[in-house]
Amino acid sequence: MRLANLGGRATLVVPGRDDRGVDIAEVSGGKFGPDVQGLYDQWDAFRAFASALDLSAAASVKLDEADLRAPVPAPRQVFGIGLNYRSHAAESGMDLPTVPATFTKFPASITGPFADVELPNGTVDWEVELVVVVGRRADRVAATDGWSHVAGLTVGQDLSDRTLQFAAGGQFSLGKSHRGFAPLGPWVITPDELDDPDDLALGCSIDGETMQDARTSDLLFAVSDLVAELSAVVPLLPGDIIFTGTPAGVGFTRQPPRFLQPGETLTSWVEGIGTIRTRFTAPTGGRVAG
Repeated sequence: MRLANLGGRATLVVPGRDDRGVDIAEVSGGKFGPDVQGLYDQWDAFRAFASALDLSAAASVKLDEADLRAPVPAPRQVFGIGLNYRSHAAESGMDLPTVPATFTKFPASITGPFADVELPNGTVDWEVELVVVVGRRADRVAATDGWSHVAGLTVGQDLSDRTLQFAAGGQFSLGKSHRGFAPLGPWVITPDELDDPDDLALGCSIDGETMQDARTSDLLFAVSDLVAELSAVVPLLPGDIIFTGTPAGVGFTRQPPRFLQPGETLTSWVEGIGTIRTRFTAPTGGRVAG
């Protein structure tokens, strides 16, 4: 099952058709939807309903990229995990963590899968990530039970203002939470749609030049581990999201460093889930300062 946010309305993507969707509120007679975020609070009931639908026989609408919004638009908690790939820890010159290096991205930074994002300065970096969506409250969950609390997966970019991130002792949350710094999409896909949700190719490119290319099987803390580690400290709530970390290939570790520029387009993908594109613009009222 693939759940999209089409113009603010919860929409199921027709199997085998990335260009058609079925409005959930209409097909359910108002029992579910149209609010996308609210579906995660009743995920088990919604999944049972959706699994019985024959979407090929339902009235469908066109899925226009311009109308697709973030499939998780208003999570209560957004977790980010740093240094969760050996390759990224190595390129950053950091030791491998023994517990997940966790920060937050503020929910107001979330934007859609094909959005324009304003660059606040000349030191904004890219970080393609597999993003986990919580579908069931998780409180002190064992790793062996981690996946049962996951509603689905989506593609994300943990865009990072490196100047602010490393300022004043480390402003990770602010440096990763400018407007639009958390593009998500194009939809949330349930794990059963994937042959192996623990081993997915992911990567990103800038104007066609590949920047990152890896597999999620290289995660130090896999999805089930992250659910267990985080829920040991704080309950995970339905609709929360977890940015699981980024592999090697970011801009600030390159020699010389490379950062995103106005007019560039960042394309990000995760195998079996889909592709998102982010176009960058200069800050309002002026040029990007280095």
